[in-house]
Amino acid sequence: MAVVGFDYPTIEKTQQLSQEYDNIYSIVGWHPTEAGSYTSEVEKYLQNELSKEKVVALGETGLDFHWMDDPKETQEKIFRRQIAIAREMNLPFSVHNRDAMEDTYRILKDEKIHDIGGIMHSFNGDYDWAQRFLDLGMHLSYSGVVTFKKTTDVQEAAQKMPFDRMLVETDAPYLAPVPYRGKQNEPGYTRYVVEKIAELKGLSVEEVARQTTANAHRLFGIEQ
Repeated sequence: MAVVGFDYPTIEKTQQLSQEYDNIYSIVGWHPTEAGSYTSEVEKYLQNELSKEKVVALGETGLDFHWMDDPKETQEKIFRRQIAIAREMNLPFSVHNRDAMEDTYRILKDEKIHDIGGIMHSFNGDYDWAQRFLDLGMHLSYSGVVTFKKTTDVQEAAQKMPFDRMLVETDAPYLAPVPYRGKQNEPGYTRYVVEKIAELKGLSVEEVARQTTANAHRLFGIEQ
């Protein structure tokens, strides 16, 4: 299991959990809604945290044009800077993208990220967008959104995409899958995402769990 820390308090908690439990790993970054607070001190802090044992990726980074707490230009600058840090530290990165699909794609394409790779966190695009991000070298991670009745475009993308580039997640405490939609999400609910993927791909739950786990291990450099 990989747990995400995206500001000072959550990074500290994430690192604590990864040290307490053998099967928990850390993903550490600075969330786009916190872009305005990104300073040289924050960057030094991130670099230090990213160098610690059991940190497997940088994130969440990216763009969030829904809340717009900070200007687009500020978010883009911090996004690009964190991609550069991920490259410097030889880590994949996890991308938060909300209401910013075109700009996220443009930046990832500009940055030529094939050499480091990354994750489209809680991917909610259609098959056309899935193909475009896959062509850049990204993995697609599916959350409870894929279980929702009206997300047929997301379900089609999950059904058609290459199995070896797929990951699953919860985005807890948000986006709880059916049958818990609207309630607080938790890591154990990943099983419902896996069950939906299995249904879409015509595979067993065990096959989906095994393959997505192997994909995560490979991307994060975790020995199986």
